[in-house]
Amino acid sequence: QVQLVESGGGVVQPGGSLRLSCAASGFDFSSSTMTWFRQAPGKGLEWVSTITSRGLTTTYYEPVKGRFTISRDNAKNTLYLQMNNLKSDDTAVYFCAKGSLPNPRGQGTQVTVSS
Repeated sequence: QVQLVESGGGVVQPGGSLRLSCAASGFDFSSSTMTWFRQAPGKGLEWVSTITSRGLTTTYYEPVKGRFTISRDNAKNTLYLQMNNLKSDDTAVYFCAKGSLPNPRGQGTQVTVSS
């Protein structure tokens, strides 16, 4: 079955960077669009970014555009999210998902931006 395991979260100061990874298995990763979502404390799930199967097209939530970069390595069945110039509003649990919808998704990795 679909398995998605996120990693790379942590605590970082405002302006800092983190790189999230999502290890995928149980499906044809190289043929799948992949998406990052996030959920901040007390808020609903929020779309962050999507990448098509070969990485030719990427789209971003406006507040993260220019700071976050989504990428993938189809040889390693891994999705990435490079996050730079992090802000307190980026604090959330980050999830990767197969396709463009939130399910199925992984268990998430916590990102906390705090001074």
